[in-house]
Amino acid sequence: MARKEFDVFEAVSAVVPGEGGYSAAIAVKALGAGGAPRFHKVLPGQVFKTALEADDAAVVELQRLNGVSDDAELIW
Repeated sequence: MARKEFDVFEAVSAVVPGEGGYSAAIAVKALGAGGAPRFHKVLPGQVFKTALEADDAAVVELQRLNGVSDDAELIW
């Protein structure tokens, strides 16, 4: 798992379980806020056999992330 901070949001590499495996994702949440994060699947169409493989892929995508918009959308 990797984490990246922006002005008012934090983004974390994540995994979403699904049929046949796991999807790589980035979870976004306001800094210092409670509640559930918003998950964004990355690498559409790719399914990984293990959660570790999916998280490793999400870490690479998180490194490419340029920011998070005011409405918690990913900015590439």
